[in-house]
This record gives sequence, structure tokens and C-alpha cells, in this order.
Amino acid sequence: MKRYLSIVVVLLVSTTLYSQSHHKGPRKAFETETPMVHDPVMAYEDSTYYIYATGLGIQQMTSKDRKTWKVLLQPVMTVMPQWTGDSVPGFTHHVWAPDVIRWHNKWWLAYSCSTFGKNGSAIGLLSSPSLSFPIWKDEGCIVTSRAKRDNWNAIDPNFVIDEKDQPWLVWGSFWDGIQLARLDTTMHIAKGEKPRTIARRYSPKNQNRMANPTSKYAGTNAIEAPFIMKHGGYYYLFVSWDYCCMGSKSTYRVVVGRSKTVDGPYVDRNGTDMREGGGTPVIAGDKKTFEAVGHCAAYHMDGEDFYISHGYSVAHQGAAILVQRKINWTADGWPEI
Repeated sequence: MKRYLSIVVVLLVSTTLYSQSHHKGPRKAFETETPMVHDPVMAYEDSTYYIYATGLGIQQMTSKDRKTWKVLLQPVMTVMPQWTGDSVPGFTHHVWAPDVIRWHNKWWLAYSCSTFGKNGSAIGLLSSPSLSFPIWKDEGCIVTSRAKRDNWNAIDPNFVIDEKDQPWLVWGSFWDGIQLARLDTTMHIAKGEKPRTIARRYSPKNQNRMANPTSKYAGTNAIEAPFIMKHGGYYYLFVSWDYCCMGSKSTYRVVVGRSKTVDGPYVDRNGTDMREGGGTPVIAGDKKTFEAVGHCAAYHMDGEDFYISHGYSVAHQGAAILVQRKINWTADGWPEI
């Protein structure tokens, strides 16, 4: 559930889908220590950190130290594949909530195609041998959702590789919540696999729900933006509760549950199943620095465990900026930010 945001405006001038390496002339960028960003994910290659985020054609930036970021004005995608518009009426080039992972000597980048508040959506896929000199190849569609056919929304993808080197995809926003499915070796949904719900904002029996201020279509199951991190024998499922994309009025916050197996069940610190509304609080707005915080990713990278997300900044009148925090682990194995 994302809304257009005021970040870098990118002029779409290329005639191919593929990489910025096909773009003639010097790269154009600017540096900042406070990048405006929505739905960030991170990768690391050759001593460089990469962030990919919601934006026209997917926003991208790089850093050597995770302090100063070079925001590239050239997006990952300069022309959308034709299938995106065919699959998602009304979608043009504002791409939401990507995820990126290195698996079997290749980088895989998933991205969301949708229109605000509706579940006629699709998750697309790109691949590249490198991030330093990317040649992004269109790998088609991973999964689609359809209004009146599916009670889930095909946005907010996250890849996870289990202990047997099996890839999975977790995704979802509102409707019946967070979905999980096994992938094949091409990073598409495995033959015969059907999505299963692994987390909801509320138990299906709970009718005491906050009204949805953002969409008459999506209902009140205000959960989205899943991210699974492996640590210490568990899979940790981070999700965002409540509402993004309203600037200073946003109510986003992050909760977590864990499971010994990637397909769940995920339970919170009190033992409540996340399918029944369970979730242990991780981070929320403090109303001093951030009004609200959400859509996170969590990594063990370059010897450190850390959390990233966007936060709606008090100092910047509710603009979404990058949040980075160290993850500490309690004695009984729960993450603390």
C-alpha cells in the first residue's frame, strides 16, 4: 500500500529496459546523509552498499560507509516491460517496494506493480550478474493478484533462502495478510505451489478494528511489508502494522515473530500465532524524531546485524527518510532496536 512520494523526479529517456550501463554519458547523482526514501532494501557488493527503493523505475543509491549516500538520478528501469501494463490496469512506471538478493551467482530483484488501495497487482523480476555494472534482464512476472479472485495483494516481495538452499517468496499487504510460497530455480512460483497466509494484523475473529483511513477497497487488515531474517536457528518475520503514506499522520510500526521453519507458524514473544494477530513490537514513531516508522529490512552484512526502513520525519514535516539502527539480541533470542 504505497502512495506517490516526493523524492527524486527521474526523466525516463532510454528506449530499453535494461541497465544504466546502457546509458550513454556520465552518471548523474547527488550526495546526502539524509536520503529521502520509501521502502528501502539493501545489498552489498565489492565494498559498496546499494539501496533500492520505491520510485519512478526503482530508486537507487550507493555508499561506501552507510553514512553518505550517492543518490543516482538514473533509475534501475527506464522503460517498463509491456506485461506490467497488461497485467495491472492503470500501472505506468511508479514502481513500489523492491527486494534484492544474491543467489546462485546472480542478483535477483523483485518489484511491485499496483495502483493505490487495490489488489489487482503483480510482482515482477529482474536479474543481473553484478550490481557494480548491472545489466538488468526482464525475467517476467513472479505472481499476480486479481480483485474478486484473490484475497491477498501481490506487492511488497521479499526473498528468503532456507537452510536447504530452497528459495521462497513472502509478500502481501492488507486483505488476508502476508503470503508465502516456495519458488523454483528460476525464482518463480514452484509448480503446484499455492500461497498460504502466515500473518495477519487481526485475528479473523476480532471485529474490534481500526477503520481504514486510506482505502475503501483494502479493508482493515492493516499489515504489510514482510521481511524474513535468519538468526540463531530461527526465521524472524518482520511486518509493518497500521498505515503508511500519510506523512505526519502515518501510524506505521514494526512487529516481529519467529519460527524454526521458514513456512511457520510464526509466533510472537508471548506465543501468539501471527496468523491470529500476534507480533512483538520492534520500533515505532517516538513523535520526536519520527512520527511513524515502517516497511523494514533486516540484515547480517559485513559483520553487523542492522535494521533499515523509512521513517516519517518530524523535522522534515512528515517526509519519509532513511532509518538505520543496530540490532541487538536479547538472551532469549529476540531482536531489539
